[in-house]
Amino acid sequence: MVNVTYDASGDLQWYDAATDTNIVYNLGDIAWTLASTALVWIMIPGVGFFYSGLLRRKNALSMIYLSMMTVAVVSFQWFFWGYSLAFSDTASPYIGDLRYFGLKNVLNQPSAGSPRVPAIVFCVFQLMFAAITPMLAIGAVAERGRLGPLLVFVFVWSTIVYDPIACWTWNPNGWSYKLGGLDFAGGTPVHISSGTAALAISLYLGKRRGYGTERLAYKPHNTTYVVLGTVFLWFGWFGFNGGSALSANLRATEACIVTNLAASVGGLTWMFWDYRLERKWSAVGFCSGAISGLVAITPGSGFVGAPASVLFGFMAGTVCNFATQLKFIFKYDDTLDIFASHAIGGVVGNILTGLFAQASIAGADGITSIPGGWLDHNYRQLGIQLADSVSGLSYSFVMTTIILWIMHYIPGLRIRCDEDAEILGIDDAEMGEFAYDYVGIESELLPRHEYDQGASGGGREPRHTGTSSQESDTEKDSQVIPSTAT
Repeated sequence: MVNVTYDASGDLQWYDAATDTNIVYNLGDIAWTLASTALVWIMIPGVGFFYSGLLRRKNALSMIYLSMMTVAVVSFQWFFWGYSLAFSDTASPYIGDLRYFGLKNVLNQPSAGSPRVPAIVFCVFQLMFAAITPMLAIGAVAERGRLGPLLVFVFVWSTIVYDPIACWTWNPNGWSYKLGGLDFAGGTPVHISSGTAALAISLYLGKRRGYGTERLAYKPHNTTYVVLGTVFLWFGWFGFNGGSALSANLRATEACIVTNLAASVGGLTWMFWDYRLERKWSAVGFCSGAISGLVAITPGSGFVGAPASVLFGFMAGTVCNFATQLKFIFKYDDTLDIFASHAIGGVVGNILTGLFAQASIAGADGITSIPGGWLDHNYRQLGIQLADSVSGLSYSFVMTTIILWIMHYIPGLRIRCDEDAEILGIDDAEMGEFAYDYVGIESELLPRHEYDQGASGGGREPRHTGTSSQESDTEKDSQVIPSTAT
């Protein structure tokens, strides 16, 4: 039986027989951390909707599916050995051991993150970070990736890439943690690692069919999905950053304030940069900027004040906006600009954290003590932040590339789909299910003069070609009509 009782204030007490001490867990902190767990969970399908809306409709469902698949795979991986590899208290500076394999003895002992919440609460909270990270990365397979092998890729990548970076960043035994690296909620483990992995995936998969031509000069098929995904992400990010305080205190409140402010400024900044080009107020631009602001503030959210967060948002909205042009300069096909938004945004956040971190903000929880950044005349902090960023970038890129090429030569595990599947759409080719009842892809399946031949594919049923005078206007409108007469 677990040795837990309640004290006079109603807080949970656990008796540690090994040290003959009573450890007190605050129920308010537990409640806030569990609520934050749910908030971060909703971000994962939020990523799916955000990615889905940006694609062509024939690939819309696959991204939403991948978000749910990733939750399931990583939940098992985290139970199996992921938590132990990241947070075992006998870990090396680089990766943990299997002390907590299968979550053995992960229940009532103090957590690696805070003595005010038990390990099991910290475990489920950190699971959500582990789950969203590979989902951010595998958005790079959009429109040209096989879904089956991604089950294996997510499990392996989480084990070999995410868990070691999480260990060296957040585990008290990790080299970056001991060096004094400041990463409140995942600038390097979540955003730099996933964004760099997306670059590696994009380079491995190669360009989509029609890259560089008018064929791929399409606009997002469903801007509502983009906005909906942003809503889920922005909403959940209060738990992502605020919950990382692992306590319902002033530091958590400060993290929520700067998170919202950076997102707001980032969204406006990106939108204004886009307005200068087309003189249009872009919802997609605003959403992209808001995400970049959220990414940048993530490592600094528990260390910087509100004035600094305005700069975080502005710099992220500016730098990430211009970073989207890197794919044209270096000729790689990053379909969803994941590297520009997450890897570059994460580096921006880490650097600004080194400059603007303040001991007074970190100490708002009454526990944390740091030397601060340049504002507190701790000039070495910037070097530490750069070292952590470069380590995350290089490790994620190299290991992701190795994983992809090993899978490439294992029968059945090659991620790149064939050209026929790419033309038909991943939803139809890989799932046989669709985001919508009708997906018009006849323009890619047939030459223009064959439109009236009743081509099928990409929808639940072939296009009706009846000539009855009773055919409704709705049915006519649903057909693809050639733009020129033959």
